[in-house]
Amino acid sequence: MTRPDHTAPAPGDHAHPHGHAHGPAHHHADPDADQHSAEFWDAAYSSRPQVWSGQPNRWLVTDAADLAPGRALDVGCGEGADAIWLAGRGWTVTASDVSGVALERARAGAEQAGVADRVLIRHGDLRTDVPDRAAYDLVTAQYLHLPSSIREVAYARLAEAVAPSGTLLIVAHHPRDLAGEMPRPHDPDLFPSEEELAGALDPEVWDVQVAEARPHQATHPDGHQVTVHDTVLRARRRA
Repeated sequence: MTRPDHTAPAPGDHAHPHGHAHGPAHHHADPDADQHSAEFWDAAYSSRPQVWSGQPNRWLVTDAADLAPGRALDVGCGEGADAIWLAGRGWTVTASDVSGVALERARAGAEQAGVADRVLIRHGDLRTDVPDRAAYDLVTAQYLHLPSSIREVAYARLAEAVAPSGTLLIVAHHPRDLAGEMPRPHDPDLFPSEEELAGALDPEVWDVQVAEARPHQATHPDGHQVTVHDTVLRARRRA
């Protein structure tokens, strides 16, 4: 899966793994297809030899850079840029995605970067998978734009996968961008706010460190720069 817009990544753009049906540019989706399935996303990734820039997502870099390396789960890893970045910093990473095509690219990228021994490639579907409970020091999900009926259950499972003293990092395009210049699907249900994500965490269990709408510059399909916003949640599970 990938970010829910119609734009291809500009040079130097950050990798966006799986989300809603508006996948890699030039992939024309069947509106009746299961847009969260392996078949859909294999076709999307197969439409181009490389979809994303190969650079890690910006908020992973800013929010995970100071964390002590441990065990990480990268959900919706796409072509593997985030997992490779984490592994290069000493993490042991389980990189999960519904697309086998994307996973093969992640595997090849990890081998090329010399970190294949620290990246476990795993085929997974957020709709059915239940990660090991309390098993990871970092669980990261970047731009997974899912309907709330799927998202709420999936994100609860991801939270349960965080070990005591571990970190949950969730990033998504912010709902305020639905009224902005950047093309987005006109479906508010796909865009969680920081209040929604933070509110789903039990305050007796979690210390919410960041819950905000972060602005940054992005390139519009016509080439000009626009300000967009991301929902960023970073929370630490209490020991």
